[in-house]
Formats: sequence, C-alpha cells, structure tokens
Amino acid sequence: MKGGHDLGGQSGMGPINPEPESQEPVFHADWERRVFALTLATGMLGKWNIDESRHARERQDPLTYIENSYYENWLEGLETLLLDKGLLESDELAGKAITPDTGLSVKVPDPELASKILASVASSEREAHSEALFRVGDRVVVRASEGTGHTRAPRYVQGVSGIVSAVVGCHSFPDSNATGVHEGATLYRVSFQGEDLWGQTGANSEVLVDLWEPYLNAGES
Repeated sequence: MKGGHDLGGQSGMGPINPEPESQEPVFHADWERRVFALTLATGMLGKWNIDESRHARERQDPLTYIENSYYENWLEGLETLLLDKGLLESDELAGKAITPDTGLSVKVPDPELASKILASVASSEREAHSEALFRVGDRVVVRASEGTGHTRAPRYVQGVSGIVSAVVGCHSFPDSNATGVHEGATLYRVSFQGEDLWGQTGANSEVLVDLWEPYLNAGES
C-alpha cells in the first residue's frame, strides 16, 4: 500500500538532517526502551509475523504516521495487533477494564525460552516450486501497486524500468506473509539508473533494490 510510511524519493518533505550514528543513543527516552521490549515480548507469543507487524504500523492514518516518532509508530502497530488478535479488548487498552481470560491459548515463554528465541535466526528462504521467470541481464518494469495490502516494493521504483543484476533465490513473499499465508517467491536484485528514478538530479548514480517476482513485468530490451 502507498501511505505515510512510503516516503522514499518523495519531494517537499524538507531536508534530512540525521544524527551521526556514533552520537545517537539507541533509545532517546525510557518509554522507547519499554515499547521495544513489549514488541519483542508479545512477538514471542507467536500470534503474528514480521510482515503482519509492519503492516499493522502502515495501516494507521498517514498524517499520524508522519507526525509520530519511530517508537510511537511501533506502539501504534503493537496496539493494533493486540486488538486484531483478541489479546486485548479496546476497554482494556483505554484503561477502563481488565479481561482476566481472553479464551485464547497462549504460551508465554519463560526466561530460558525467551533467550533461545532471541538468539535464534529465522531464515526467509523457501522451497522453489517453479523456475525463476527472469535472468541476470533481463530488463524488467516494476508493477504499480494500488492495493491496500502490504508490499515491499517502494513507491519510487513502481512503474520504472531496471535490469536484473542478481537472482537471490526463493524467499518468503511479504505481501502474502502479512495476511498469514506463508509462501515463497523468487527474489531479484534489480539495478535502476538514478536518472530514471530522480530525473537529472540522479544522473550518474545507480540504485539496487531487492524485489520479488510478483512485483515485476518483463520490460522491453
């Protein structure tokens, strides 16, 4: 979906003046630390995946998303997930009531299991059930996305032509994963000319973007 979260390449947003990474603290306030911990802890309940989590943040009002800080958007997404999955009622979230039993089967990890989960590395690779449609050197065009679902195709590459520079393999397709459907699709690394993306201001530059096969159409050679 195109919303307040998809700002890459958009003009009129003002200059970017980031803090040097060496000087920026991991958390700017204690509440950010708590939001981070809550997000990790509730994620261990196994009721959603990373793409569902991303999409929950994206679904908020675009203006609110832009005005929020980074961890405020994390909190908005977490609250949405807790309500969607029936782990909290709206009255509980508003501090007006406490529901002692949601009726859901939830396994809460103990400290030992939590440590194992944090230390584990989940792979996004999936078994391929068909051959890759494109090869290195092929010209492709990114499809325009007008839906309301989750997508990892940035707005600034949609409708733009590029060249496949690598076939990365079959990986979990985020658009489906965000709806709880776990399926794979071939992932490609596509090279775009900066001039095609940004006009003359992008001349003599190259941008590499990883894009799944369903995002791509064959381009003219």
